[in-house]
This record gives sequence, C-alpha cells and structure tokens, in this order.
Amino acid sequence: MKTGQRSRLSSFFVALLGLLSFATSTLLAQDSLHPAKWEKEIRAFERKDSLDMPAKGGIVFTGSSSIKRWTSLPQEYPDYPIIMRGFGGSRLGDATFYFGRIVKKYQPRQVFLYSGENDIAAGSTSEMTFKEFKAFARKMKKELPKAELVYLSIKPSISRWDRYPTMQVVNQKIKRYALWHRKVKFLDVSSPMIGTDGMPKAELFLSDKLHMTATGYNIWRSIIEPHLAD
Repeated sequence: MKTGQRSRLSSFFVALLGLLSFATSTLLAQDSLHPAKWEKEIRAFERKDSLDMPAKGGIVFTGSSSIKRWTSLPQEYPDYPIIMRGFGGSRLGDATFYFGRIVKKYQPRQVFLYSGENDIAAGSTSEMTFKEFKAFARKMKKELPKAELVYLSIKPSISRWDRYPTMQVVNQKIKRYALWHRKVKFLDVSSPMIGTDGMPKAELFLSDKLHMTATGYNIWRSIIEPHLAD
C-alpha cells in the first residue's frame, strides 16, 4: 500500500472513531428519556394527588435523587406550600419530558430544580447538559411565564469528583444564563460543600459518597431559605 493511501485510510479511521465516540455519548445522554423509564414514579405522584391535590401557587422542588431524598423539607417549612417531585436518578431531559405532570399541573409560583449531575455522570458533555437545561427553562417561560425558576448548582459528589470540572462548567453556563433571563435564578449550593483543602467535605455525604447526609441538606437549606417565595 502506498504512503498516501495509508495516510488517507488512517484519517478515515480517526474520523470514524470520532463519529462513533460522539454517537455513543449522545446515546448515553439520551437513554433516560424513554417515556416508560420513570412512569411508575410519576404515577405514584398522580395517585397521591388524587387523594390530596396541592393548591395552585405552591413551590415545586423537582429533579433527581438529591431532591427525592430531601424528605424533611416540607416539615421544615410548614408555612410554605412545598411540593416535592424529585424522582430517581433522573436527568434534565426527564424533568422536561414530564413537565406537565410534575410541574405545570400545580401552577406553581416557584420551581426549584436540581438536575444535571446524572447527565454528566452518564457521559453528557457540558454543552449537551446546558442545552437540556435551556430546554427546561424555555418550557417554564412558555407554559408558566409568571413562575420563577431557581436552579441549584451541581454538587461536588465524592464518587463523581473526576467529573466535577465538567459540572463546574455547566454551573457557570447556567449562572450566566440566569443573569440575562428574567425569573431565572442560580443558587450556588456546591461551593460551601468543598473544604479548605479543595476537596468535598466527607461529612456531607453518606457511605455511597454520592447522596447527602442531614448536614449536607442543612447547608442547602440555609442557602435556599432566603429565596423561598412568600
């Protein structure tokens, strides 16, 4: 085989590998968006609503397991109409897909969103994750124009520390987005979770090094409290 042919063949395989890598990362990022994946959890919310439908104008907390596991929040703020709608290991696209059933139906005055960590853990790039956030934000603006969207920054989980640089890029992108869009707010709940040694504080995480202890949630609560809508 001539040198020129080998060079062209090598370039072809490099390009092919790049294409396969992009396709794989895209599929990884989208594999949670199948409608049936979280249907059981969404229907559980609907069964709960059928027994006791929250009044309109409440405050919805939605997103992934960090919201789902924050079970004490409504009791900590009994004077606020808090509606907890976090589900499993969901991603931003899942929250957008189920928007009508976990957010819009309540006609909330405020929506707190924690999501994006699972996107990046599954292989999404910072740009792909930011794109999914913007899709949710646009849906909020279109279908709930009077409601405020409050995004909680992606936390520095110990088990995903190698992905945190990418998560920080997403946090910065969303922070800038919030500065330029009305009724969108960014709350930095992640920086206080990092110690003076530059590493996540171990006492804030359970043994899985991913989900938070009560101490971790205390930090979050102190940050969100001044921003709860009266």
